[in-house]
Amino acid sequence: MSREPILVIGAGKMGGALIKGCLAAGLGPVVAVEPGPSPALRKAKGVSFVAAIESLPNRRWRACVVALKPQVLKTEASKLKPIAASGALMVSIAAGTGVKFLAKAWGRDARIIRAMPNTPGAIGRGVSALYAAPKVRPKDRALANALLGALGQTVWVAREALIDSVTAVSGSGPAYVFALVEALTEAAIAEGLAPAIAEKLARATVSGSGALLDVDPRAPAELRRDVTSPGGTTEAALRVLLAKSGLTALMARTVKAAAKRARELSR
Repeated sequence: MSREPILVIGAGKMGGALIKGCLAAGLGPVVAVEPGPSPALRKAKGVSFVAAIESLPNRRWRACVVALKPQVLKTEASKLKPIAASGALMVSIAAGTGVKFLAKAWGRDARIIRAMPNTPGAIGRGVSALYAAPKVRPKDRALANALLGALGQTVWVAREALIDSVTAVSGSGPAYVFALVEALTEAAIAEGLAPAIAEKLARATVSGSGALLDVDPRAPAELRRDVTSPGGTTEAALRVLLAKSGLTALMARTVKAAAKRARELSR
């Protein structure tokens, strides 16, 4: 007997990555609600598409992963109530959309997990944080862990409010890293390097350093010290970067601003 499919609502960048990850991990079949799936997704084996929630067949689902933008979810959430009522585990990856709102839309008996993945999940190198609402069962946690684990690493947080902190760190974090590459490129150009060479150096430095972090278990501070010779060029640079008003203070303000906005979206 074939098992119940996974339902994915929305097959944009993150929803599409989830679908690919689920299929690669053998968690299919998958049914996705998406009016305009990418050509690559259309060709994928194990997934079928419907154009709208109203077009879904009346059947049982193992889980429903809601991959809609927060503003869209606020208008579409109530349409998913029959799916939640049928017993499907409901997994939302929408930022700033809390369990209180989702339970109101899906029913107080709905089993709800909130997850915050990030864009490196598209290549299986993401990290997702998950929060389980009180009605979630151990086997629901295991299923959600498998679904989000298809994108990379997973961590669980004990309080829902911490999802806003996660959003500010790892959810938005890839944009901070890409901004660093842009800034390093511009600084290299200012030092006389051709734009193409400057960008290649910046990209390779950041991606290579990330790969080193991934395989070397030592603390980032120790890895930094490996690059820093006393009286050398790196030490001169770090005096600027690690000054009182430097990178640490800037990153604290950055994450604080993102977390504040995530909390505002939750209201």
